Amino acid sequence: MPTRVTSVAAAVVREDFEFGAMGSRCSVRLAAPDAATARRWADAALAEVRRIEHKYSRYRDDSIVSRINAAAGRHAVACDSETQSLLAYADALHQASGGSFDITSGVLRRAWDFKAARLPRAGQLEALCALVGWQRVERDGGALRLPVAGMELDFGGFGKEYAADRAAAALHAAGARHGFGNLGGDLHAIGPQPDGRPWTIAIQDPRAPQRAAAEIELASGGLATSGDYERFFELDGGRYCHLLNPFTGWPVNFWRSVSVAAPLCIAAGSVTTLAMLAESRGREVLRNSGLAFLAIDDQGQQSRGQGVST
Repeated sequence: MPTRVTSVAAAVVREDFEFGAMGSRCSVRLAAPDAATARRWADAALAEVRRIEHKYSRYRDDSIVSRINAAAGRHAVACDSETQSLLAYADALHQASGGSFDITSGVLRRAWDFKAARLPRAGQLEALCALVGWQRVERDGGALRLPVAGMELDFGGFGKEYAADRAAAALHAAGARHGFGNLGGDLHAIGPQPDGRPWTIAIQDPRAPQRAAAEIELASGGLATSGDYERFFELDGGRYCHLLNPFTGWPVNFWRSVSVAAPLCIAAGSVTTLAMLAESRGREVLRNSGLAFLAIDDQGQQSRGQGVST
């Protein structure tokens, strides 16, 4: 059961439910007629997040992703309609990005130890890059096969954002109309505050965690952030983050962080990732998206789209 923080204003109960999921600190903020209703709504959202985590986590042997990976180089694995939709989405992103968004690139993490702050061994990245390539994946009807032993799928590029969207859908189906879910910084608002004002969301300064770099007002829809400050290490004056170029295996290094607001969190997160991977061309990706954004480059300079304030 998630923990709860409660306050009451204008005969509306406002509650924050906090929980851990997908390796992140998560929360649901709700305005409800009473505490019992808010708890019921939050439990519906949490159940949906848990379902998605169990289904797609590469850390669970019984997940569809782990079963596909275990069958690499051998046989195809049947996928249900939800999984097929996510694979189709991944395929569209791969094509739109010229191959830089690739859900087979998670295998590159084997070369990077962010806890030990150690660079890959000689030849390690080349060997792993040979296992990357969504275009090589075989899909026949509802089944998918990874053709080479050692290849892997990883939904980490959009899994949390998809879960945020599904949690919002669960909240709405349960009856909630005012609030948002926050999965480790990836949000989806189901509606504004009870008085109609949007929620004000602070965007973290990537070099000063206790300070906000900007604020964005969100009445509904998704907000996602990608950055070089979540998992990284510094060595000999260089900074190495967890977001890796699938062609070279090396971390991208142009942006400190990119935040995007969109109707769906999965769309917002995809644009942030595409911009991070595009490095110096990321501004073009963001501007062409037509979405509200805040991007902070490696020199601390900000680029903003409409709807972002200091």
